[in-house]
Amino acid sequence: MTFLEFSEIVLDWALSMALLFIGVAFALTIFRIFKGPTLPDRVLGLDVLTAGSIGFIAIIGIDTGFTLYVDVAIALGLVGFLATISFARFIMVRGDTERSPVQQEKVEEEEDPDHKHVRQPIGRTEVLR
Repeated sequence: MTFLEFSEIVLDWALSMALLFIGVAFALTIFRIFKGPTLPDRVLGLDVLTAGSIGFIAIIGIDTGFTLYVDVAIALGLVGFLATISFARFIMVRGDTERSPVQQEKVEEEEDPDHKHVRQPIGRTEVLR
């Protein structure tokens, strides 16, 4: 066995293990996104999912030898960054990070039918609640 054959075997084994580990990371991240308990946890899960996707694309690029995958990974990184910034701004404006959007609340039962929506200031902005 030559050094070149040995290096190909090691590279194939390393790429297979990396794909396995990223697959496990995907499954755990999707579990965190669904379980959540709060909205920032879900946003962080989506950010980790984007980073894992970039790693997956990089591994496939190494395996196939196509350099085009590097450009795709860079574009996905930029889109993921902008999405994270947008979600962070949404959470900042919303102001309520402890309540889960999935859980059913008893807000409808507690509300008075004559209650009008009131603008409440949050930071420097006003939000209609």
